[in-house]
Amino acid sequence: MIYNVQDYGAVGNGVHDDTSAIQSAIDACFASGGGQVLLSGSHIYRSGTIVLRSNIDFHIDKDTVLKASDNISDFDPSGNYNANEAKVTVPTYESCEYSGSPTLFFIYARDASDITVSGEGTIDGNEEIFYGTVTPWHIDGAFYPRVPMLFLENIEGLTITGITLRRSAFWTIHPVGCRNIRIEDITIDNNRILANCDGIDPDHCRNVSISRCRISTADDCIVFKNTEYGMDYGPCEDITVTDCDLSSTSAAIKFGTESEDLFRNINIRDIRITDTNRGISLQLRDSGSIEDVNFHNITIDTRFVSKKHWWGDAEPIAITAVKRNSGTNIGHISNISFNNITCNSDNGILIYGDESVNIGNISFRNLTLNIKDDAQERRDEHDLRPCDDIPFVKAKPERFFIRNAAGVSID
Repeated sequence: MIYNVQDYGAVGNGVHDDTSAIQSAIDACFASGGGQVLLSGSHIYRSGTIVLRSNIDFHIDKDTVLKASDNISDFDPSGNYNANEAKVTVPTYESCEYSGSPTLFFIYARDASDITVSGEGTIDGNEEIFYGTVTPWHIDGAFYPRVPMLFLENIEGLTITGITLRRSAFWTIHPVGCRNIRIEDITIDNNRILANCDGIDPDHCRNVSISRCRISTADDCIVFKNTEYGMDYGPCEDITVTDCDLSSTSAAIKFGTESEDLFRNINIRDIRITDTNRGISLQLRDSGSIEDVNFHNITIDTRFVSKKHWWGDAEPIAITAVKRNSGTNIGHISNISFNNITCNSDNGILIYGDESVNIGNISFRNLTLNIKDDAQERRDEHDLRPCDDIPFVKAKPERFFIRNAAGVSID
């Protein structure tokens, strides 16, 4: 059965607050056992926090937009949030510790099953209302953390398909502790200089398939997380990423830096990375580990972006495992394979482990690596942020820079 939000009072004129009407349609659909909640027509629906429920297809038609409210208070269901207490006083590229648990929400679901977000329409995060310091190279948020576009926790059976997500002010899709996830044929188009607007962040998730997605972001496009908040949900494992086009001011594919648990059995293939600051980045900073990851048929084009605002120095591949701080019990990275990889970059490949030599069994096969002759702003160093020890290591842009690693093979 279809539940059209207009039948519940939604106006869709780009100004009216349609939150209650959209939520009423969702609640009615759920109460009747499930169905489709429909946003249709050439309308712009404005909304604060929306709570999705089990057995619902939240469907946004072509030419239809769901846009976040202009009022930050509309994303605070509890009414207790104080943005001044979370005000950004230190740039987030210097300090961005995050437990993984937001306090403000746009589209939210928890402890549910069989949720779908679908359609050919658009969800707009209304990024400007969250701006803090603005420079030509970097926009920070006024407070941290901000509002994720979709925060979905402990969902069994999650599908996101067809939709366009744009101008998110924080992590765009953040599933935590979810199982059996399918994300396909979506477009994420975020501001290329707005900090922390990641694309897809599977966090302590299992059985995930991401395919045929087009993602352009300031921070990382697809980034696997194991945050402190989600520790009860176990490892991030059994994930496949295929046939995606990625472009980023940070990293196109990343593991971490939140790495409190195990990343395992992850396969990434047929990926095209262009116009990106760092291609593939495994950034282990905590007590978890990264094991059994395969990269296959990937093209990577990187370029220097900024001398200080974005982590990374145009490395097509960076594998680092160093302590976040002196008290960290750092994990390990092992059994990582790269096959049929073509790189055209402003820097070489970085592999840098802890003094305990916690990186091992890394293999490269059929690798083409070209460092551009016209690379601009070459820094002659590698970026190890975030860490309290040595954030930068002086090094010429060699094809490989390897330290504190064992069993690295190049065939």
